[in-house]
Amino acid sequence: MAKEFVWHGMNEEEIKKLEMKDFLKLIPARQRRSLKRGFSETQKNLLAKIEKGEQNIKTHCRNLVILPQMIGLFIKVYNGKDFVPIAITADMVGHYLGEFALTRKGVSHSAAGVGATRSSKAVSAR
Repeated sequence: MAKEFVWHGMNEEEIKKLEMKDFLKLIPARQRRSLKRGFSETQKNLLAKIEKGEQNIKTHCRNLVILPQMIGLFIKVYNGKDFVPIAITADMVGHYLGEFALTRKGVSHSAAGVGATRSSKAVSAR
């Protein structure tokens, strides 16, 4: 039996039904302050696309707080190079979109090049 997700004592369906004033009481201060200031034009455009029920939504708006009405959507967020698809779940509510589209890759080193170590200086590089 799978464990049901609970956020502040509510399951996913109850989270989706939350009104904005109730949602603001549950999120951290930084996100609450951002939402109280209102949405920018790009954020309003993105929310309008979500309200229409559009598919294949792409956005550069990394600073939008994930709202309860966005649960279950797939949104492609720009990370500086390409659009990263994000499936929004209930545990992402209250976070920013940009947190899930990482802008930096992990470093993966390969073998050392010729001349990089003392022992490889003696090897001819023909």
